[in-house]
Amino acid sequence: MTDVKKAHATTAICGYDADHICIRGKDLVHDIMGHYSFTELLILQALGRESTEMQNRIVDSVMVAIMEHGLVPSAIAARLTLHGAPESFQGAVAAGLLGIGDRYAGTASECGEILERIVATAKASRKAKSVDEVEAYRQRGRPVPGFGHPIHEQADPRVDRLLEIATDAGASGDYMDAMKLLESTLREVTGKPLVTNISAAIAAVLGEAGVPSSLMRGIVLTARCAGLAGHLLEETENPAAHDMWQAAQSVVDYQD
Repeated sequence: MTDVKKAHATTAICGYDADHICIRGKDLVHDIMGHYSFTELLILQALGRESTEMQNRIVDSVMVAIMEHGLVPSAIAARLTLHGAPESFQGAVAAGLLGIGDRYAGTASECGEILERIVATAKASRKAKSVDEVEAYRQRGRPVPGFGHPIHEQADPRVDRLLEIATDAGASGDYMDAMKLLESTLREVTGKPLVTNISAAIAAVLGEAGVPSSLMRGIVLTARCAGLAGHLLEETENPAAHDMWQAAQSVVDYQD
């Protein structure tokens, strides 16, 4: 019996030799550097196709909107890690990124999955589908991702601006309409005036830009990585981590 040689796994993203680096069929040095913005290359590298002006505007605006959050747990973790291991800038960034999940800045992808399911439903049935989605979360005792905010209780000021940018860029509106439908359904079902937060808006506008929900957290993390780098530079020039550590000790008591 003749052995059949197993084919090698493949990648369409990047390849290189001694003289060339190729990304999605383009030469990095001659075709990309100086010709593509970071956002344009992000879309080409991830999705394998040239970006449109609408996609560039929306993805870039999303990353600007989500890059900085102040001294939230991810930034604190990054600063404290650098304080403990000042030689490991990359470790400090990684520590901060590990803290970006379903509570802080990471719910856009899950909200995007919901919006994708609503948009995939016939328009006449989208209201019923949104009710089903809300009820499914209630049965599991989980909050619907993308709604409610501990600080922006009346309105998240970033939401309307992000939707405005997407509309101006030429977004058709299906995902934004689904987000608004989900918001109204959630209020009807729960009786609570839960505000739409930036994660839901990000899910909606990235959906408009043709970004799949499976990539949305990656875009958020890319933006937050830049934000953490800024925090760490400030930490080296104007340290705050030692005071954070001392503050934690002062408010957490040992109990035997």
